[in-house]
Amino acid sequence: MRRAVYPVISVAVAGAFALTALPAAFAAPSTTVVISEVYGGGGNSGATLVRDFVELGNAGSGAYDLSGYSVQYLPGSPSASSQWQVTALSGSVAAGGRYLVAEAAGTGGTTALPTPDATGSIAMSATNGTVALVSGTTALTCKTAADCAAESRIVDLVGFGSAVVREGSGPATGASNTASVARAASLADTDDNAADLAAGTPSPVNSAGQGPGSGDGGGDGGGSTEPGTVRVHDIQGTTRVSPLAGQTVTRVPGVVTGVRTSGSRGYWIQDPQADADPRTSEGVFVYTGSATPTVSVGDSVLVSGKVTEYYPSSTTQSLTQITGPTATVLSSGNPVPGAVALDEDSVPDGYVPTAGGGSIEALPLEPAVYALDFYESLEGMRTEIADVRVVGGTTEYDELWVTVKPDESPSARGGTLYSGYDQPNTGRIKVMSLDTTADFPVVNVGDELTGTTSGPLDYATYGGYNLQATRLGTVVDNGLQREVTRRQSRKELAVATYNVENLDALDSQEKFDRLAEGVAVSLRSPDIVALEEIQDDNGAVNDGTVTAEATLKRFTDAVRAAGGPSYSWRYVSPENNQDGGEPGGNIRLAFLYNPERVSFADRPGGDATTATSVVKTKKGARLTHSPGRINPTSDAWDSSRKPLVGEFVFRGESVFVIANHFGSKGGDQPLHGRYQEPNRSSETKRHQQAAEVNTFVKSLLAADKNAKAVVLGDLNDFEFSQTVSTLTDGGVLNPLVSTLPAAERYTYVFDGNSQTLDHTLTSPAITHFDYDIVHINSEFADQASDHDPQIVRIDVSKCRK
Repeated sequence: MRRAVYPVISVAVAGAFALTALPAAFAAPSTTVVISEVYGGGGNSGATLVRDFVELGNAGSGAYDLSGYSVQYLPGSPSASSQWQVTALSGSVAAGGRYLVAEAAGTGGTTALPTPDATGSIAMSATNGTVALVSGTTALTCKTAADCAAESRIVDLVGFGSAVVREGSGPATGASNTASVARAASLADTDDNAADLAAGTPSPVNSAGQGPGSGDGGGDGGGSTEPGTVRVHDIQGTTRVSPLAGQTVTRVPGVVTGVRTSGSRGYWIQDPQADADPRTSEGVFVYTGSATPTVSVGDSVLVSGKVTEYYPSSTTQSLTQITGPTATVLSSGNPVPGAVALDEDSVPDGYVPTAGGGSIEALPLEPAVYALDFYESLEGMRTEIADVRVVGGTTEYDELWVTVKPDESPSARGGTLYSGYDQPNTGRIKVMSLDTTADFPVVNVGDELTGTTSGPLDYATYGGYNLQATRLGTVVDNGLQREVTRRQSRKELAVATYNVENLDALDSQEKFDRLAEGVAVSLRSPDIVALEEIQDDNGAVNDGTVTAEATLKRFTDAVRAAGGPSYSWRYVSPENNQDGGEPGGNIRLAFLYNPERVSFADRPGGDATTATSVVKTKKGARLTHSPGRINPTSDAWDSSRKPLVGEFVFRGESVFVIANHFGSKGGDQPLHGRYQEPNRSSETKRHQQAAEVNTFVKSLLAADKNAKAVVLGDLNDFEFSQTVSTLTDGGVLNPLVSTLPAAERYTYVFDGNSQTLDHTLTSPAITHFDYDIVHINSEFADQASDHDPQIVRIDVSKCRK
């Protein structure tokens, strides 16, 4: 202690550093305010308390004013770049009383600090460091015991662990994730940290005499029940990023509107006294980490903490939030602010401003022009939807999608069609529930949520803006049925494609049966089925197995049990772990065919790295290898599924089937992200793949202009994409999806958008056909696969000869 008139402080810390002794040059011990306890293990592994703290104690006979003072922290073994970190103080310490300074929160712990009297964001070491009580708020510059002893602004100082900067013979010892260093109840100070402080169970006490567990993440940051100068709309600002990001705010007023007790825990507050700027949200999320919030909806609170921007991923927008919070509950049972309606009148038709591919974060919000700006201007606020249609069924994560614009791009069965990059559908919104005591509703596309659904508007990685419902409307089941296509006639060749979602021999019988029903019943037993995502015989077991005999045996047995034919199969095994997908799974394409209706032209020699090609004969084109792969060593197929080509014969006519599973959309920037327009980087690979298949089809037609070719599978791209236009270049293929009514063009539902990822295309000689996408999965909560299958029935006798 430098002077008897200065206070004593108690601190809690995390971490460990080596220190040297502080000489006895510190002035006479204090008889008033001292650092009474220090703890830096808050929120660490094994800790009970959720955050670090420093406690001050006043041994004097009168109150001690802390206005203009600060608590400062230095690592135990400071480097040349180390800086003292500062937490400003206010108020006073009563005679014989304590004053609690909350510092950074960790991710562990279960017990909140009592309501702190001041709040900082310093992440102290649990095992060594130095804490100083300083007259002033300018950061100290001393980094040795001698230099700090000469610093007249230091009122009291505690070094612990192996701290270089400490008082007396040595630092206080024993600090850890579960132990603080503290003075005796007398607050005795001899200017020798080793003698004056001992390790023990952390026991923080605030100015009200409260102990652990009486706060909500640690107090109001100033000991006052008066609101601070910052309001929620000041935090949110007029762009997507808070103007106060990185700053500590104190006693921000609001009413709790929602509480999340699992996952990313925390609660939402909203200021009932809104400003006049439609760009600034009045709500904000308060993140409590692993600590379960103790506040309730309707509590009027003052919240202190650090303003941060949380980015769920590198390409998403951010969520403005208050972290390391401390809260004071002023009253309970208050009415929550009214909800803003999300409907066709309020949500703009424009989707998002452009930044030429760059970030839109700095652009002023235009909530009357763009839907994403409108949603951002409501981030954290109570919103409501009423009498809405479901456009994305319930997922395994207990979420569903609705549209607040019933007339926006409707599909034939109640969804919302995604039919162009410039038509993202602004009325879509994801709904989740904050009620963990009730089952989440199970809904399908076309069902309705009637009445009012309301809650805070949040932002997350998947889907972007979402309504965190504190109240859910009533589900109306509109009875969506799984489709069944018609059976092919005797003269029609039926060719189908189905993505069976990583099917392997170790999967459950239920999965095999569900998928088999799709083939035998919904598709009415096609003559040829191209399967995507067939894995090897032991799936993700990464032991070098590449065959898929057991997988296909189980599947064809299940099809037969469901009433289908006894299918034969053909495929080419990949090289181990060279075709992408799940490691060890060795994903590949495969053909099933009904030998009672169609024969397969086996021509051996095709393998994982040997390409098949086309030769011209007197009887037309034929493959050199069947089954075979298209140019499998091309860079276009690196870590990706290679197309499978097979030559079939139906009623004396050769038909060439090319099964495909192009590269995924992984890595693309999201529609709702901060980069606009989004970069669809994955397209480059698919364009290369489409060019390879297009070249192969051209070689087939060069050998026989009337060759009958069916190109089909999961192309992972849209009918309006460059991938499809590259595949059809030169008029060599006709995309059959364009022959359907627009409202029926979808095979997959993603984020409430019904879209086409799976395709069937045919060569010009195929002139008489009947094409159908069979909707049995994508619109339903209960799915056998996330893709819908499709089928084309070809009247070969009427096709061009």
